Amino acid sequence: MKKYLRIIWLAVVLAFIYVPILVLAVYSFTDATMVGGVGGFSFSNYINLFANEELRNMIFGTVALALVCSAISTVLATMGAIGSYYSKRIPKTLINTANQVPVVNADIVTGFSVCILLIVILRISKDTFIPLGIGHIVLTAPFVYLSILPKLKQMDNSLYEAALDLGATPAQALFKVVIPQLIPGILSGFMLAVTLSLDDYFVTTYTKPSTFDTISTYVVNATKGSQTEIKTALWALSTIIFIIVIVAVVLMNVLSDKRRESK
Repeated sequence: MKKYLRIIWLAVVLAFIYVPILVLAVYSFTDATMVGGVGGFSFSNYINLFANEELRNMIFGTVALALVCSAISTVLATMGAIGSYYSKRIPKTLINTANQVPVVNADIVTGFSVCILLIVILRISKDTFIPLGIGHIVLTAPFVYLSILPKLKQMDNSLYEAALDLGATPAQALFKVVIPQLIPGILSGFMLAVTLSLDDYFVTTYTKPSTFDTISTYVVNATKGSQTEIKTALWALSTIIFIIVIVAVVLMNVLSDKRRESK
């Protein structure tokens, strides 16, 4: 009986998570103007998505921002995680505690704090994209750090010491022994950073230039307007993002299983 209850509970939870997404995906292939309406099969939403120059620029800008900031976050977080792991107890505790604050902190607080520091106090113009970039790095780097740290704890420290004993410099031992063992954590952290950057609304709202929109800010503004074609094209965009995420997760799991089998 407990087994069936667990299955039912899991099915209910999965239904709450995925049924709304699947409904949106189905309507993205119709010419209906609202969810719940009746419409025939159509690719018009996908055509509008890529034919509209404003939407194309918004998507390109969002992806470029996410990739650049995530790459910087990954480098900084990797350096921080390695430095923390090989530090003494007190510095390690301080670094870990400082890293946890942005994770626990609300996004709106992070966004407002970055805005006050960079734009109000340091008077850096929002048009330079510097506040926006720093805001996304501050938001994503702690999560990359948390993805890499477990891999460091699983690592065999004797390999690093053996590399030094065999004549490798600390830099050579780092790049040829330590970092290759952290690749799964680095990749998963980078993917997580990209997802967080694409999804962020509050930090972006407080730090972005007035003429620039990411997917999150654009969607919020579009839902307040009356442009039906834009709203329905965003259904198609949501479906594409969902499919890309599913494919990426499946590929990562397949590659992880193959790597595990080869060991």
